[in-house]
Amino acid sequence: MTLPLPSVRGTLTPDRPLGDLTWLRVGGPADWLFQPADEADLAGFLARLDPAVPVFPMGVGSNLIVRDGGIRGVVIRLGRGFNGIAVDGARVTAGAAALDAHVARKAAEAGVDLTFLRTIPGAVGGAVRMNAGCYGSYTADHFVSARVVLRDGTIHTLGPGDMGFAYRSSSLPEGAVIVEATFEGPKGDPAALEARMADQLAKRDATQPVKDRTAGSTFRNPAGFSSTGRADDVHDLKAWKLIDDAGLRGFRRGGAMMSEKHPNFLTNTGGATAAELEDLGEEVRKRVFESSGLTLEWEIMRVGEKAPVAGAQP
Repeated sequence: MTLPLPSVRGTLTPDRPLGDLTWLRVGGPADWLFQPADEADLAGFLARLDPAVPVFPMGVGSNLIVRDGGIRGVVIRLGRGFNGIAVDGARVTAGAAALDAHVARKAAEAGVDLTFLRTIPGAVGGAVRMNAGCYGSYTADHFVSARVVLRDGTIHTLGPGDMGFAYRSSSLPEGAVIVEATFEGPKGDPAALEARMADQLAKRDATQPVKDRTAGSTFRNPAGFSSTGRADDVHDLKAWKLIDDAGLRGFRRGGAMMSEKHPNFLTNTGGATAAELEDLGEEVRKRVFESSGLTLEWEIMRVGEKAPVAGAQP
């Protein structure tokens, strides 16, 4: 992208490869990567940026496939100026770049129960945007408000009624960047909350490939909810069960594989391209539909352009 961009106090990097910023370690370059110094830097940049230039807010890349051709426009990634966590009574306010696990731990230390966040990969901005949840609790259940910078650079505070929360989704305006969110949780004993989180971590580590290159759950559950964590929780309409029943545990394409440990985890076993990962996911969707008649919907976000095919005419 050759057009001039507004001056900033943060960092603007041209043609920045994004693979090392995603948990799956794949992806082509962004035309520009902008890491704002603070909220004012972000708002001023967006206000002065040509409205025709696309903007993509990127978190820590935990739930993302960036295609091999990269992303046109400006990718915005929040850093240290956006990771503070403050507790006031039963309310916890966290910057969008604060890791979900850190928020859960800080809240627990203050006797506030946001333990459901402890095992969710990623940061607060993504948790709000995707209405992340587990063990029967969702971000929407605890959400009070979010501070966002819209594409035109204006700053707004959005409440629950503005978010359009649904299973694994929200309806934020295109190009909106979450900079901060406030949650509320029930009070609890810090030691008991810490013990609950330790138990959740042990269960996660026993059932999920936490040491592999994954992006969390690949597909949404057709049941329309996440695991409740209860012993009587049924699995018939869980994505992993449908994939397993279709014989796709361990299914591979190049360096991409559906995990042997948990078949709803798309894994980069080493050297996979974004195309291999996405193509494998699409093949899984096709075979699950043939097996069960149910259509799996992606939970992982897929963004950017596919790489040009060698020898293809422009």
